[in-house]
Amino acid sequence: MKKLSSKVLGLVLIFFLGLSSSIAQDSIPVGTNYFVEFQNIKKSKERLLYFFNTENPYNKNSGFDWLDKVNDYLHEAEKNNDDESVDYYKIIRAQIYFDIGSYEKSLSNSKELYYKKDAWDLETKAILLDLMDRTYSELQLYPEQIEIRKERNKLEITDNVTFHDIYSKLGLHRKAMNYYILEEKKSIDDNDYYGKAVYEHNIGNYLRLDNSCPVALNLYNKANNWINLYEMDVTKVKTEKELAKIEVLKAVIEGNIGKCYAQLDQYEEAIPYLERSIEKIKKLKKDKFSSDLVENKLTLAECFLKLGNFKKTTDYLTDNLKPRTEENLQKMNMIFASYYDKIGDHKSQAKYLLKNLRIIDSIQTNFTKLRNEQQAILIAEDQKYTKTRLAEQKEELAQSRDKMVEKEDQIQLVFISLIFTLLGFAGLVYAYLKSIKNQRLIAEQKNIIENALVEKDSLLKEIHHRVKNNLQMVSSLLSLQTKNTRSKAAIEALEEGKSRVKAMALIHQKLYQNEDLSVIEMQGYIESLINSVQSVFKKGGHNINITIDAEGVELDIDRAIPFGLILNELVSNSFKYAFPNDDKGKIYIHLRKELGQPGFFEYTDNGVGLPEDTDERTKSSMGIRLMNRLVNQLQSNLNIDKTSEGVRFWFDFK
Repeated sequence: MKKLSSKVLGLVLIFFLGLSSSIAQDSIPVGTNYFVEFQNIKKSKERLLYFFNTENPYNKNSGFDWLDKVNDYLHEAEKNNDDESVDYYKIIRAQIYFDIGSYEKSLSNSKELYYKKDAWDLETKAILLDLMDRTYSELQLYPEQIEIRKERNKLEITDNVTFHDIYSKLGLHRKAMNYYILEEKKSIDDNDYYGKAVYEHNIGNYLRLDNSCPVALNLYNKANNWINLYEMDVTKVKTEKELAKIEVLKAVIEGNIGKCYAQLDQYEEAIPYLERSIEKIKKLKKDKFSSDLVENKLTLAECFLKLGNFKKTTDYLTDNLKPRTEENLQKMNMIFASYYDKIGDHKSQAKYLLKNLRIIDSIQTNFTKLRNEQQAILIAEDQKYTKTRLAEQKEELAQSRDKMVEKEDQIQLVFISLIFTLLGFAGLVYAYLKSIKNQRLIAEQKNIIENALVEKDSLLKEIHHRVKNNLQMVSSLLSLQTKNTRSKAAIEALEEGKSRVKAMALIHQKLYQNEDLSVIEMQGYIESLINSVQSVFKKGGHNINITIDAEGVELDIDRAIPFGLILNELVSNSFKYAFPNDDKGKIYIHLRKELGQPGFFEYTDNGVGLPEDTDERTKSSMGIRLMNRLVNQLQSNLNIDKTSEGVRFWFDFK
């Protein structure tokens, strides 16, 4: 019965989690036309905030449509000498250039605005500086990016200056991961499931880039679990932008899992992850340049090439690929070269190999030197930042030390005054010290007593455990004897004896499993006892509805053992005699005992009832005689009532 309930509960939980997940996914209003809503807003500042608070404004109109419309607003603001609106529209235009991949134009617009920012509010400054931070990163201008981050920190837009992503862009993935863990882990709240998903995903990325793909896969799966928990958390209302962020992160994680499998040469496993990721990113980041999309397409083309599917290879290589980094350009050229090599077109192969050689020469002459310079600047800034933090900590320690010295001086003055005061109360001090000594002695004695009690509890648990084991051995011996006995009456007697022994063994089992060795919780004990009796009768009793009403009742062992044996007899008799056709019968067990009040026990079933010669049977039946003796141990008398349906046993006890 309990196993069935747990399975049903599990199915219900899975159903509701799946339902909440589908509700979360379906709740993104895909029909919203952000371009139209943007135009319906009248104030330029409100348009700025609306644009930057929308996850993907290009769901209905391309970035170029947006660019034309924003330029119209910009020209109108310039005509009206509305300098504030001009700045706002230029910020939006810079972001649109960034989204379509025109990073140089985005930076040019941002730099023009940078020198005006002191007149703006903090929110607008934060938008511009964040955009410049991302633009410098894409253009690999890391020293300038560091300066922007320092300024964001100074304006308290961000809590600290972090360099982990820059280290990764420079190829120092392990160092990036160590910095990231040091800086981010302590700031993630236990209930921030989305933050945990991002954290696990980023660490996985650093490990994947460092060719530790098996560990990275484990972290991506953890990130997936956290994002699913966040998505299914119905206690937190999620905005449209937050729901879109969930889907984007899930798509990126899926693509990175595919890239891991590809790096491990498991191309068939990689393909479905990469295909799903590409479809999702195309839908979610429509008209936005996505480096994840480029990398996924290149990896997918490489997988199909390795598996000999040349058509799919060329499909993805020519699917609007616009690699922006030297690394992706090299990868694309290398895949083309390998493709032409496999189909025997060595002239085209040589052309793409030559392209790669030019890129490599360019990197060796310019890029490598620039990277070394950037690494040196980054390390210097990192050291400077570390020194600044150490200096701040030293200053804080010095201030703390000064305060401690000041407090110590005050304490000394107080101490001197106390000495003169205490001289007049020497007797009280002596009494107090003596009291302290006595308290210590009491504490030591209390500790000894507590240790003795713990040892006693352990010993009692061991005793109950051994008693239970011995009773189980007796039960096993009775089972062996049953197998060697042919007399039906003897077998029944042995089975009854075995059942009674199990009832007593169960008492001792419950005792050593309890924290409190003095009492037994009767609801759980009765449930376990009935399960034990049902197992003896195998098929019998499984169609009987048993109701137990003993919640909160606890009895000591002297009363629990008689109760266990009485219940064993009653339930066994019901299973054997009350329901001969194994009909859907009912058994009701009621037990109540409140502190300082007499207890009450009642057992009823709706079976065939007692025979007409019950009184004569009572004298001869071992079960009835046993129950009478057990009830006498509880200082009470057993009452038996014949009802219209079945039988009722009941008695009071102390």
